[in-house]
Amino acid sequence: MSFRESTIKYIKELMRAKTIHEVIAKELHEAHLRKLEAETAAEYAFAAIQYNEKRIARLTARLTEHTEEGDYT
Repeated sequence: MSFRESTIKYIKELMRAKTIHEVIAKELHEAHLRKLEAETAAEYAFAAIQYNEKRIARLTARLTEHTEEGDYT
């Protein structure tokens, strides 16, 4: 198959009406990808929360060691 023939075939494939099965399958695939992205973002956010909670505890303890009242001043 020549370059011209394969290009024409590719363009015809792009232009043809998709079947309902193809549309649903594509949308389902996209939904799975978005779910994975959301799960990744949630894991990252949870890790950031844990990190900052530990950081706050560490800094609060350190501040208490270095000030009489344990205040920010």
